[in-house]
Amino acid sequence: MRKTLERTLRVSKYVIYKETLVDYKEHFWSFLGAFFGIGIIAFIQSHTLPATENIFLIGSFGASSVLIYGAIQSPLAQPRNLVGGHVLSALVGVTVYKIVPDIIWLSAPLAVAFSIVLMQYTKTLHPPGGATALIAVSSTGKIPELGYWYVLSPVLSGCIILLFVALFFNNLTPNRSYPNHTRFKRLLKKKHAHPHKMKK
Repeated sequence: MRKTLERTLRVSKYVIYKETLVDYKEHFWSFLGAFFGIGIIAFIQSHTLPATENIFLIGSFGASSVLIYGAIQSPLAQPRNLVGGHVLSALVGVTVYKIVPDIIWLSAPLAVAFSIVLMQYTKTLHPPGGATALIAVSSTGKIPELGYWYVLSPVLSGCIILLFVALFFNNLTPNRSYPNHTRFKRLLKKKHAHPHKMKK
């Protein structure tokens, strides 16, 4: 019993230590990824689209940035989850809005609940997807008018921008690899090992 308690204490201390460890390099790359990912979408919105159509940047992209730039090893942050979670949730949100457009107390919970179940069923669970579904049913103005175009833009187009930025910034150093897939990690190891062999 005493050994079990001591072991539990040691494990707890280690977990606390790892969670509170400040890794400035990790924070630097997270900052750069999020800055450029959101920055590109915001730039397109502010310099390309007319003021009446400024809907390229949606709130759920901010939550996705936390995952794909700050918690890149999380299963919920992987490309399949990022793109699939947002797109499926957007489809659910628009569909629910078309069925019950004026009953927010019903459409909002239906959109979020159905999007969660669909993401679970398709193994694309991505928490910000719930917000994407909610935006589709609760927004006023241009988004409801888009209908299913909302799925393609801003949702899919924004996800693709975030993903390409994540693939670039999350793989610049040997200590970071994204996506968290064994085959991809092997390719990255070869890529990072190759320059060192050339130097020798």
